[in-house]
Amino acid sequence: MSAESRFLTLLRLLAHDPAAQGLVDDVAVLPIGSSRLILTSDTMVEGVHYLPTDPPQDIGWKLAAVNLSDLAAKGARPVGCLLNYALSGDDGWDEAFIAGLGEALDRHAMPLLGGDTVKMPAGSARSYSLTAIGEATGAVPTRSGARPGDRLYVTGPVGDAGIGLTLAMADPSASGPLVEAYRRPRPRLAEGGLLAPVASAMMDLSDGLLIDASRMAQASGVAITIDHIPLSLALEKVRGASVAVQLAAARAGDDYELLFALPKGAPPPVRAIPVGHVGEGSGLILRIDGAVIPLPDSLGWEHG
Repeated sequence: MSAESRFLTLLRLLAHDPAAQGLVDDVAVLPIGSSRLILTSDTMVEGVHYLPTDPPQDIGWKLAAVNLSDLAAKGARPVGCLLNYALSGDDGWDEAFIAGLGEALDRHAMPLLGGDTVKMPAGSARSYSLTAIGEATGAVPTRSGARPGDRLYVTGPVGDAGIGLTLAMADPSASGPLVEAYRRPRPRLAEGGLLAPVASAMMDLSDGLLIDASRMAQASGVAITIDHIPLSLALEKVRGASVAVQLAAARAGDDYELLFALPKGAPPPVRAIPVGHVGEGSGLILRIDGAVIPLPDSLGWEHG
């Protein structure tokens, strides 16, 4: 059990309200009248979630995007957000960060409503948190609703952001679609809105296809088989499509595509790629080119 999992076990002793959903999902769902507020919060820390050499405007964009992705996985409409910001001591850096954040907020109609600022001790890693608030008036899919017989889909290829991170680490001036996927993920809000009424289960791919599919399987009490790892042409051009590359792509985080289950025979209402199916039992099974592949020791990103 990771340090993160152990800590979440302790937190669940405090999370009594039904809105917390036992802390097994990425959001809280709070009923308000005939609708529900969808609440989520994400923190980004320098050297952990982004590179110190990443452009500040892209860090601001990404902070908004990762929160919006959680709303997308619930089919929610953004209502507003709160920002907690650690001042950098560099006015130009802070201005660029806010410009990128504002670009993402404007594009996705999520107004900034408030928050807090702090001054960190000299030499501390930069750290930022955003709490996003959404509204859902219809079905709110969880990661626990997958049922045997369901088909599993993703809204796009996986692994681009992982390769983009590698390229940015090697050359901070690197550019192109893979680096763009890492620095400026696109939250699938429109797709989430169309999928929410029909999906048995849904979540976003923040930590990697394998680990997030495993989490869906555990939450739903089912077995999930991944039998296809979709790669983009941009990734294949740079790395190829060997089994090793497919495994790396399936373990890479930061994709922010939607992973969702639909009843067998139900056509996806959005452009989607089939990646597996749901069956009786428990756990995760991986097949590549028809052959069962032993699961790697680490399925994806975890804190500690």
